[in-house]
Amino acid sequence: MPRVRRTDPDAVRLPPDLVGPADVELTRAVEEIPGPNALPGGSRYEPKFDGFRCTIVRRGDQARLWSRQRKDLTDRFPDIAAAAVRQIDDGVVLDGELLMLVDGRLSFDALQRRMVTSPAKARQLVAAVPASYVAFDLLAVAGVDLRTQRWTVRRGRLEQLATRFSPPLQLTSVTADLEEAREWFDVLPAAIGVEGRVVKGAATRYVGGRRDWLKVKHRATREFLIGGVLGPIARPEVVIAGLYRGDDLLIVGRTVPLSPAQSAELGAVLTPAKPGHPWPDEITSQRWGGKDSKKPLTKVEPLVVAEVAADAATQAGQVRHSMRFIRLRPDLTPDDLDQLDS
Repeated sequence: MPRVRRTDPDAVRLPPDLVGPADVELTRAVEEIPGPNALPGGSRYEPKFDGFRCTIVRRGDQARLWSRQRKDLTDRFPDIAAAAVRQIDDGVVLDGELLMLVDGRLSFDALQRRMVTSPAKARQLVAAVPASYVAFDLLAVAGVDLRTQRWTVRRGRLEQLATRFSPPLQLTSVTADLEEAREWFDVLPAAIGVEGRVVKGAATRYVGGRRDWLKVKHRATREFLIGGVLGPIARPEVVIAGLYRGDDLLIVGRTVPLSPAQSAELGAVLTPAKPGHPWPDEITSQRWGGKDSKKPLTKVEPLVVAEVAADAATQAGQVRHSMRFIRLRPDLTPDDLDQLDS
């Protein structure tokens, strides 16, 4: 865990588990947008942005940014940290999403570049591709823990705080109208690249680590674990994707051949499998409708999450047609992925 710099001793006191990093509330996937009365107190619909989940802890004379994986992102997003110091009072903890726009569309690739660069380079990138932060929840204000309050109370206090926001800080939109939520679902992805909807219960509390929020994603893409590859691990040619069913890691599909750039990107993050990896040493193309030819399978530790463009057609849990690798998802862990049905 990164070392936290000392803050002003006169800073507003926060609950110890909110000083940073904090455990955030999580989502679970559903196939359809739930109805207006599906969740306690009524459903509230928000956009699901294509960004990095991030909490901002405003304390003393500084603001610190923490990822969902409890990593300190402050040095990578100095523009957001500086804006938070100017616009947010001491003792406030926000939950939201880091975003970047390139040519009018959300760019996850730009976020990744900022994440992996050095702090000095990140400061240089601020002017070229500035980041934004969209707040969607309020965990504390003036040092007072709001997580035990209903969503409606937290949202009301957040809207009050947001009257002082100006770019790069902003407040997420929300609606209680199902038809409006469906319209957003249909229109926003084409407009700027929003992934889908997040649905929350108006009467629910904020519980870190729980999956009480629902997410409805556009099915053009899906996330899988990389459990193996064809070709050498340093220069993979094809990804073999997997998902868990209970404790069992099962093969669910393969990608079309990777481009040289994709191969280099994956080769830099994959690690050889430890003894006991459950997959075979060879894999046949027959399971995806090809000729019954076998190829050696290079097994890797199933820790890396990939986003792929996948056909909705499945058979016994497997994607019937080859998928197309889109990008790595370093913001996700194996525990974030849905399991296969039993």
